[in-house]
Amino acid sequence: MATVTRENIGILHDKLTVKLAKDDFMPSFEKTLRQYAKTANVPGFRKGMVPSGMLKKMHGPSIFNEEVVRAAGKKLEDYMKDEKLSIFAQPMIIPDEKRMRLDMNQPEDVEFAFEIGIKPDFQIDAVKNKAQLVRYKIAVTDKMMEDEMERITRRYGKVDPQIEVTGKEDIIYSAYESCDAEGTVTEGAAKIEDTKVVDTFPAKLKEQIMGKKPEDTIVFRPADVCTEEELHGFLKDPLKAGPEAGEHYYKLTITKIGHLIPEPLGAELYAQVFPNTEVKDEADFMEKVKADLTREFDRIAGERLQNEIFEMLVHTTNIELPVTFLKRWMMEGGEKPKSAQEVEHEFGSFEHQLRWQLISDKLMIENNINVSREEVDKDIKTRVLAYFGLGPDDEDEAPWMDGYMTKISKDEKMMDETYRRLLFAKLFTFLETQFFVEEKEIGEDEFFKLQDAHAAHHHHH
Repeated sequence: MATVTRENIGILHDKLTVKLAKDDFMPSFEKTLRQYAKTANVPGFRKGMVPSGMLKKMHGPSIFNEEVVRAAGKKLEDYMKDEKLSIFAQPMIIPDEKRMRLDMNQPEDVEFAFEIGIKPDFQIDAVKNKAQLVRYKIAVTDKMMEDEMERITRRYGKVDPQIEVTGKEDIIYSAYESCDAEGTVTEGAAKIEDTKVVDTFPAKLKEQIMGKKPEDTIVFRPADVCTEEELHGFLKDPLKAGPEAGEHYYKLTITKIGHLIPEPLGAELYAQVFPNTEVKDEADFMEKVKADLTREFDRIAGERLQNEIFEMLVHTTNIELPVTFLKRWMMEGGEKPKSAQEVEHEFGSFEHQLRWQLISDKLMIENNINVSREEVDKDIKTRVLAYFGLGPDDEDEAPWMDGYMTKISKDEKMMDETYRRLLFAKLFTFLETQFFVEEKEIGEDEFFKLQDAHAAHHHHH
């Protein structure tokens, strides 16, 4: 009669020993062997007519091993189900010091030892005690509006060709080639095309460019025209070269000079910025730009709050973990084995993610948070329609939608990503109602100087 004994070997870390008497596996071994004999294909014998002794010799040992292991696995599973054990990953077999002999000709009682990591019970105190959080509201100032309007008018502006470089706002279209001190281009050198505003050139190069015309060239060494601060950035872009290129010569050829004329405020600009929306006048346009900015800042502030909730829950929820078991599982349980060093290196972020998984699973189960197939389909449809500039009610204008949805429903990755995104959005919407959230106005600069949530929580973990 098979038995299972359980002993504790560490925090949430148990050893399960399965003992099998030979009656627990011999009958099923013999039955499997008989079934195999009916279907076995062995050259020189008709199907089902292979002598059983010969079959036993050829395939017996492997079938016997499989049956013994299967019997042990089944017993282990039944035991865990009866005991309602909630475990991490899979039970891992403990290597046997005294090698167990599995011999079908002399069957004897066998035992297997497994180790399991048990999922902990825990309380989410931050939710229970309604922790205090801050939702920031970034006020859109006149200065931010001025900057945004300048960015928009420049982005939609026109470039007027110039005959020479006259000001720091001019746009230079150029090509860089590596060369020698005399300007002879290195054989096979790549031509790097670039476009930038005069004001963004290194200061010394800027002086040399003033007054130049299309087709003029300048031979220079980056180290000579850049300060230490400018050098790294200039080598990286436009030159796309490493630090060693600072001492090399380059030939800069100006191909075209332009002057940016910002697009004036007016119906043409409004239509470009808000293509599917009626804009009455300048005041209305400003209002819409401001609303867009506010929405974007609300999104960024909302992400910060979610991040804050995530880090707070991970770092303040007291969860014990079977660390020894998890490290062994990371070493041996994945697709490819990992070294002890790799495991040590990766364990911190693995544990962070695992804590979040336990917390989020618990919250979803206890608060009945889930996402239906209809919600996934609806979300995909809405996003596809929006991509074509259509609203959720414009499905009649997209007769191809059904065919598209049939195809997309077979894309497991897309369906799964959408499901998870909606699920976590619901979880966070729920969580935001579980704390005392105070709204606080803040300036843009101040907001971006705030310490990030991970760092803030990390030191008191």
